[in-house]
Amino acid sequence: MALKLLDDRRNIVVIGTSAGGVEALSKLLGFLPAEFDAVILVVLHVSPSAPSQLDGILAKRTSLRVRPARDGDELQPGTVFTASADRHLMVMRDGIRLTRGPKESRSRPAVDVLFRSAAVAYGSRVIGVVLTGALDDGTAGLWAIKDHGGLAFVQDPDEASFSSMPQSAIEQVQIDCVGTLRALADRLATEVLAPASWKRRTDSDAERARTEVAIALEGNGMAAGIMDLGPVSKYTCPDCHGVLVQIKEGTMVRFRCHTGHAFSPVALMEEVNAEIDNGLWDAIRSVEERILLIRQLAEMHTKVGRMANAERFEQQAADAESRLKALRDLVLDPGFFGHAPDE
Repeated sequence: MALKLLDDRRNIVVIGTSAGGVEALSKLLGFLPAEFDAVILVVLHVSPSAPSQLDGILAKRTSLRVRPARDGDELQPGTVFTASADRHLMVMRDGIRLTRGPKESRSRPAVDVLFRSAAVAYGSRVIGVVLTGALDDGTAGLWAIKDHGGLAFVQDPDEASFSSMPQSAIEQVQIDCVGTLRALADRLATEVLAPASWKRRTDSDAERARTEVAIALEGNGMAAGIMDLGPVSKYTCPDCHGVLVQIKEGTMVRFRCHTGHAFSPVALMEEVNAEIDNGLWDAIRSVEERILLIRQLAEMHTKVGRMANAERFEQQAADAESRLKALRDLVLDPGFFGHAPDE
């Protein structure tokens, strides 16, 4: 049976997690009652190159139905829908949509995409839950849920295997419940019975959320109006090198490029670091190839008795090796990339 669109209860639960998420999801769903009368949609960051086995794992830990989401599925109470590899999971008024829209927070599927789509489609009927994970995917989506009248739940960072995602949400969003997995399950079982009137928002913040949902769904940022989301920033997209616009929500700042890729400042820094890392190793390779070529030239001149030329090439190779050391020291320095070891 599909959910009634005019239902007035908080019966849309969206859950996001990454590192450590399989164990956390297994425990959370295991704590929920068998008669849990709501639909649950789950995004766990998974590799794009391998099928997700999450549905099979979770099915062994809960009495609820668990199945991978398919494009066009109806929302069914008592069912857990899991995201697929390399597809965003989205909730629309007419059911579930899967899309290969632009990555957000370096991920596809992304938690923010699911959360934002649910907020736009179902407003205050949505409960968003952020569990263990690295970086900060889920924070912007949880903001959208709260902005549309829904509830925001977060796993206690002290219990989470990786505290970054929960901690980011707590710092940026007004959270309704921070608790252990057991406490979150108990609160969910209570809240899905509570009434929640749905009302479509029409202000500029709601319009921005609808624009971002359209970007994830259709993959056409320019047509969706991405350049109207905020002022042009000083930065370029590390994925496609397009211009990034800056989006501000409360104290939170995000970035989107004109093709649709989205980043928090933390995610953008991670991508920039990766780009620098790749560039430095590429430069090292080029310099090493130059040294090899110079030494081959020195050897060739030595064989024909042009010793002055050979010595000049050998000196050039030695000078290049000396300069290369500084480049190696830089790329091997974890502190340069913001990952200095704990003192």
